[in-house]
Amino acid sequence: MKSFKTQLDLNNKQSYLCARHAGTSRHAYNWGLALLKELLNHNKANPTDKIKFPTAIDLHKLLVASVKAANPWYYEVSKCAPQEALKNLIKAFKRMHQVKGSGFPKFKKKNIRDSFYLEGSIKINGDKIKLPILGWVKCHEKLPGVSPKNVTISKRAGKWFVAFKLDTTPINNQLLGEPVGVDLGINVLATCSNGFVAPNPKAYRKSKRKLAKLQKELCRRTKGGKNRDQTKLKLAKCHYRISNIRSDNLHKLTTYLAKNHSEVWVEDLNISGMLKNHKLASAISDCGFSEFKRQLEYKTVWYGSKLCLVDRWFPSSQLCSGCDAKQSMPLNQRVYECFACNLSIDRDLNASRNILNYARIAQSCKSSDGSSLPCSKLETELQDSQSRIE
Repeated sequence: MKSFKTQLDLNNKQSYLCARHAGTSRHAYNWGLALLKELLNHNKANPTDKIKFPTAIDLHKLLVASVKAANPWYYEVSKCAPQEALKNLIKAFKRMHQVKGSGFPKFKKKNIRDSFYLEGSIKINGDKIKLPILGWVKCHEKLPGVSPKNVTISKRAGKWFVAFKLDTTPINNQLLGEPVGVDLGINVLATCSNGFVAPNPKAYRKSKRKLAKLQKELCRRTKGGKNRDQTKLKLAKCHYRISNIRSDNLHKLTTYLAKNHSEVWVEDLNISGMLKNHKLASAISDCGFSEFKRQLEYKTVWYGSKLCLVDRWFPSSQLCSGCDAKQSMPLNQRVYECFACNLSIDRDLNASRNILNYARIAQSCKSSDGSSLPCSKLETELQDSQSRIE
């Protein structure tokens, strides 16, 4: 399944209806969360008289019986919006116990990730899509010729977007090129072993001054005023532009790698650990290393290539790609000067070639059961080769 997302071009009436749907969805979610909080507090205080945790269907029945009667504006929107909101609430409670790091569900706020769900009679014609209650809506680009059963409409930086899923078949590309090693960095986003270099746009760094100005302006505005809302929208658009620049650059790079190379070798970086270095945390976050890996994981499946991960402790920057000699390499040293074979090469290009060479080292260091040896043993092999060279 692929997801397709594009911007909508709404008129005033359609924008009003979208806002009503998002508000109804938010109200149902917050109502359900408040009810479940009371239920959990009751069960904690009365361990002998516990109430069964309800399902999404139970919550929706209670919503129809009690909330809709007191709030007639619920009937002005599609029933799918509050119904799906309650399903998402139950999923959030399940995720809290199943996924490590997922906290307790929080109440939703207005104009923060507004979204809602629609299903029913949905049709597509060129750059227009017909949605329940909203009618025919124009989009900013031509849509794929499919008939989705449901869509999700969301708002970001004052703009509305529609997203839906469609079935696809992975491409079996027989013309893929040779394997490539990729070294990720800050000054240059990616350096490939074949010499290809992908620049880092550094979108956040270039927009820092503008963001600081808008943030200062927002802090000085009176809460509840229209000028504050206008400044908040300007700030959201600035963040949205930064996100688009970073996302566009990553999509172009990952698509190029997955389409043109049979194997893509990258380091399994510890991003959360790298972000603990507060001198480089902002620059590392601006690169989007985690998103780079996430996109490669599904794009290599789409285009018939393979993503291979290198052990994070593999000393790719310290080894010579010519003779496997090892030496220390501080961050300020950008050229690798080998003491054994006198090779002079760019630091990042040398690391990318070592990442690609890791495959050959791992294949020559297989254990008896066919599994790869840990990086410590691989490093021992490299040290043995270095001693032979000396």
